[in-house]
Amino acid sequence: MTTIERRETRPATRARLRMIAYWSSTLILVFVLSTGAYGEMTRQYGTLETHTILGYPTYFLSIIATWKLLGSAAILVPRFGRLKEWAYAGMFFNMSGAFISHLVRHDYGAGGYHLVVTAAITLLVVASWALRPANRMPAASPAHPEPAARPR
Repeated sequence: MTTIERRETRPATRARLRMIAYWSSTLILVFVLSTGAYGEMTRQYGTLETHTILGYPTYFLSIIATWKLLGSAAILVPRFGRLKEWAYAGMFFNMSGAFISHLVRHDYGAGGYHLVVTAAITLLVVASWALRPANRMPAASPAHPEPAARPR
């Protein structure tokens, strides 16, 4: 293989690796959020206990679980770039808020489990968002669109 051929394959390889990293982080994220939503919907003991320790009302579990499932679906389906942006924002706020809640309430879990897990999921959200391909982003819109010409 010549130097020119090697240089031409590098961008293709990078794009492929980026796509693999995107789908890996996204599928892991969706799995984690979906299983978490299941635990919240079915009021699993550990989930219910943790929310109680953090001071959240029980009905909050259903709200968060519903949004996790809807957000997971939004980032998986094609198109709807703006919806994906909102889903990623919600996931980031949810997981970073969970991290801060555990930190403030001194509910670290064994070996800092709660802090490590919520930080890791927050990083997964950021990775999935940052690695997404252009066709999964919102269409660019001008900051200040020109007003339509008025007939005189």
